[in-house]
Amino acid sequence: MKEKIGTNAGIIWAYLDAEGSKPLKEIKKACKLTEKDMYAALGWLAREGKIAFNELKDDLQVVLL
Repeated sequence: MKEKIGTNAGIIWAYLDAEGSKPLKEIKKACKLTEKDMYAALGWLAREGKIAFNELKDDLQVVLL
């Protein structure tokens, strides 16, 4: 499971690196991850200090640090 989370974190990181900050809905769709897998990967990236979150009206925006 840990390996899968790390792989998904890499997918999200690469997407944000190429596309810039994005809302959670767009990340989930573009990276083709389940909600559970996306949140686990985002937790990994947040714990590593690689991302930050900005509150939007109806979503969260994820930003690379």
